[in-house]
Amino acid sequence: MSPGAWFACLHGILRREWLRFFHQRSRFLSALVRPLLWLLVFAAGFRAALGVSIIPPYETYITYETYILPGLCCMILLFNGMQGSLSMVYDREMGSMRVLLMSPLPRPFLLAAKLLATSLVSLIQVYAFLGIAWLFDIRPPMLGLLSALPALLVAALLLSALGLLLSNGIRQLENFAGVMNFVIFPMFFLSSALYPLWKMREASEWLYWICSVNPFTHAVELVRYALYGQFNASALAISATLLLAVTVGAVMSFNPQHAALRKRSSTD
Repeated sequence: MSPGAWFACLHGILRREWLRFFHQRSRFLSALVRPLLWLLVFAAGFRAALGVSIIPPYETYITYETYILPGLCCMILLFNGMQGSLSMVYDREMGSMRVLLMSPLPRPFLLAAKLLATSLVSLIQVYAFLGIAWLFDIRPPMLGLLSALPALLVAALLLSALGLLLSNGIRQLENFAGVMNFVIFPMFFLSSALYPLWKMREASEWLYWICSVNPFTHAVELVRYALYGQFNASALAISATLLLAVTVGAVMSFNPQHAALRKRSSTD
């Protein structure tokens, strides 16, 4: 098969996700409301109670808003990754994903293209959020905004692949919302997104270890270091390994026949 066919397929999937995002403007606004509430409302209340010491990658004392900014960027990636998985379940229910899989291109490429499209849409929302934060004087280095792009892409792909893996086990669309909430909130709160790990250790040793093994923690730390022009090798290694493992698992477990099985069982 010619490279043009591969590119045309990738372009079509990317264009479909972009058009879906463009026509669902409420999705864009809702993706910004959650992190902005944490940044402008909750952080203002926590600022006095939660002092943040000098910890890498920061070279001086920072405000609480500055600390949680990378975590809130990853919050957008997390919610969008799960929401993209919800659209995958919907596509599987309505049959459009099965139609896509009828093309001669291999299934791993098609699903990877879907994950890439979802991730790129998420990056647009992250940089919109960073632009709004800039207006409120929460300003990471300008070069950091560029150096964070690869880290954000790795984190977005990881969280989107995780969402796809979870959606593969859901046979009914109405069940996915509960599963999504069961995953999103523990991943977000049991991480370094809102509190440094050393503060979690002061509170509870077992909470610290849960946060340490949480994949979301490593995604946040990867973005945090990159946003300030530094390289976190361990976070990158863990995130890349998890990305590969989760993507392989999601591709192997994807079953477009789930919708057909559900419809058949409902008619029996």
